[in-house]
Amino acid sequence: MNFVNGKDIPLGFGMALAQNSEAMTRFSAMTEEQRRQLIESTHSVRSKKEMQAYVDRIAHM
Repeated sequence: MNFVNGKDIPLGFGMALAQNSEAMTRFSAMTEEQRRQLIESTHSVRSKKEMQAYVDRIAHM
């Protein structure tokens, strides 16, 4: 998977990350496996509000 250029990041997740610089920084510092697990977890998110909350949790990890 290629997370560096965002190719494998779901659109909604990528947009939410782009709006939260702390979450983006933490996500970027993770191992590829950690990023893969977070991305897989986004598949259960069903709304923009849920996605924002999900990304906010990443910022506070």
